[in-house]
Amino acid sequence: MKIGVFDSGLGGLVITKALIKQLPEYDYIYYGDTRHLPYGDKTSGQILSYTIEAVKFLIGRKCGLIIIACNTATSIALRYLQQRFIPSFAPDVKVLGVVIPTVEEALEDSAANVGVLATNATVKSHIYEQELHKIRPQLEVLEVAAPQLVPLIEANDFAAADKLVPEFAARFKDMDSLILGCTHYPLLKARFREALPQVRVISQDELMGAKLADYLRRHIEIDITLSRNGQYEFLVSDWNTHYQKVAARLFPDIPVREVEK
Repeated sequence: MKIGVFDSGLGGLVITKALIKQLPEYDYIYYGDTRHLPYGDKTSGQILSYTIEAVKFLIGRKCGLIIIACNTATSIALRYLQQRFIPSFAPDVKVLGVVIPTVEEALEDSAANVGVLATNATVKSHIYEQELHKIRPQLEVLEVAAPQLVPLIEANDFAAADKLVPEFAARFKDMDSLILGCTHYPLLKARFREALPQVRVISQDELMGAKLADYLRRHIEIDITLSRNGQYEFLVSDWNTHYQKVAARLFPDIPVREVEK
């Protein structure tokens, strides 16, 4: 069985690159639902439907462990997938999200306040605030939506995205830490760190590789089912030249293909 990684667009390739760097021997399939991005402005029903279809697709490609790299999909769909869909549809498959590992990382120090920059849907779900407060109830949490960033990144317009960073960063200047709560945002992490030198900026690409390695060490029953041929396949539901340029920034030697409609 392979490791599947799913995101609403190409942002999850950042997470996939981190996983491959940490655990290169495993086989990976990436699936980006570029046809429906951005997820952040969709209804909860739409997000759930798109995510279920993506998970079905990856299961059909023999993925035994699926990582929902999309924060929006994690916040809306992960619990339903884990508790209701997977037990009946594919009980041997495990589905993980990115929120809990990120929360664990954010609370490793003595931060008194934590900022979260995310999509509209993730902010409206308050999943980060809820999970942070489960562990540290007195923590001050500031959640801010940045709906403009994902479309700009997917369009390969990093110049425009960079110009917006100081505006968003200013909201978090008094925070101890800032969670970049969208898999697209690591592509802007250097700009956020430049704008917020006194704030600990948490970027998911820097933690997910080690988190997955730790998970597999603790769950040998899953690890032994995973194939190790070092084969990587990157797929999207829709393709254009902008996506090609974004993908090439991350994986210049591995092509990204559109799934046959």
